[in-house]
Amino acid sequence: MPRFFYPQPIELGTLITLPDAVAHHIQVLRLNVGDSITLFNGEGGEYSASLRLIEKKRVHAEVQAFSPREAELPYAITLAQALPESSKMDGIIEKAVELGVTNIQPLSAQRCVTRLSGERAQKRHAHWQGIIVAASEQSGRNRLAQLTELTDFQQWIRQKNTSPRILLTPRATLSLPAWARQQPAQAVTIMIGPEGGFNAAEEQAAHDQGVLLLSMGDRILRTETAGMAAVAGLSAVWIESPGI
Repeated sequence: MPRFFYPQPIELGTLITLPDAVAHHIQVLRLNVGDSITLFNGEGGEYSASLRLIEKKRVHAEVQAFSPREAELPYAITLAQALPESSKMDGIIEKAVELGVTNIQPLSAQRCVTRLSGERAQKRHAHWQGIIVAASEQSGRNRLAQLTELTDFQQWIRQKNTSPRILLTPRATLSLPAWARQQPAQAVTIMIGPEGGFNAAEEQAAHDQGVLLLSMGDRILRTETAGMAAVAGLSAVWIESPGI
């Protein structure tokens, strides 16, 4: 059943006008009056609805039932990703949402090729928010991952955090899976550097702030691969093989 994000309160038995983007998508899918769709507004659960009116620029749907179904991980993961080059961030955000990441923190680090500020940064933030919505619709999540503003690495690293923060680096002597096997499932922050990784000064600054320096094993992963491997690895240890 097609799923769509509806960014407003939803009440059973009401007839609602769907956002323009959703209406356009419904027409692209060639749905008809009477077809069923699923709506969610990010506050938890999902609603089944039936299409009642389809016009060129307007679509109405009747909300019929609510389901409390969720598809969230039992622990929160924040992905603190230093900006990669070009459009790689789009794919990183999309896959992170699919894998269950709950918070995405873009970072500006020394080796970042891409530099964003002002209006350009605002436009990219809005673009990334759209990717989060689309990935949530596709993956069956009923809650949107939170996207925070782009922040300088040195400024962000000094912020206090009660949950473990993990910086992935090939220079670490302990791997993330080995660490996770000795820990209960819990909220964590995974920090991924840009192409070339975080530099030595940034790693030292993170270490001085209590950040754990861990690796993903013997191979060097690309920035767009490392975070996904880390999130999937934690799920393999904490969900698929609890207590091992």
